[in-house]
Amino acid sequence: MHKSILLALREALLDACPLSALPTDTLRRTSALNTWGTNSIEGNRLSRREAEDLLLRDRSPGGHSVRDLMETVQHDHVFRGLPERLDQRIGAETALELHALVFWRILPDAGSLRKVRVRVVGSPHRPPIPEWVPRAMMEWEDELDERAGGEVFATAAWMHHRFESIHPFTDGNGRTGRLLMNLYLLHHSWPPVHVLPTDRDAYMDTFVGGHQGEHGGLERLLRVLMGRSLLLLLNELGDEEDRMKRVTELARDGPYTAKYLALRASQGQLPAEKRGGRWWTSRGALEA
Repeated sequence: MHKSILLALREALLDACPLSALPTDTLRRTSALNTWGTNSIEGNRLSRREAEDLLLRDRSPGGHSVRDLMETVQHDHVFRGLPERLDQRIGAETALELHALVFWRILPDAGSLRKVRVRVVGSPHRPPIPEWVPRAMMEWEDELDERAGGEVFATAAWMHHRFESIHPFTDGNGRTGRLLMNLYLLHHSWPPVHVLPTDRDAYMDTFVGGHQGEHGGLERLLRVLMGRSLLLLLNELGDEEDRMKRVTELARDGPYTAKYLALRASQGQLPAEKRGGRWWTSRGALEA
């Protein structure tokens, strides 16, 4: 997805509302979506509806483990607090704080670097031995500082891949890493991205090259996910042209056919969201 499209949509969003002052209901819905997605791809069994019932309607779904419920509530709390960390330097200490908050009373070593060897399931990559983890995290932090001023999506892809390659915790690395990446995006006036179950395969595929220092796949995916995030927020906060509609409806006014718009959406060239097998986007996205 071309960055100029994302920049145009971001400008419209920031004109409507600064990211540090999103309406409470908007932030809660955004957090519920992010929390459900990031937990679901890690094996949490709550459905999207159940996560929203718990977080937005204070209705606890039955038939789930205490861990699934605690992960949901605690991640939601941490995500909604990210805007309060905009003045905080991102580094190893941030990672420890986020991990401690998300996994409090869930993991016995929440907020602590691992003391054991670990493996990345389904990957030949071998994270560093525990004795090397503290230094690896300091090097990650230093290089993130050195990359200040670099292209945002390229740096976000690098920082996430490198963090996951270190795998500093016994568990919870993915969720902590995605929180750090979204905090980085917020630092640069971009809204958070959501990795949902439908994105999981594409997301995991980026780590094949990511562990070897190839970050282009994740960078491209982040641009696509950012397009969706911008659409969803503008749908709530923007003007009439920002309301999301089916591409079949938008095509009636031309100049593009619904088939062409769906193709561009499937290729990741048009900001869009797929709902029930149909693509949705906005007039504002078409004109960006």
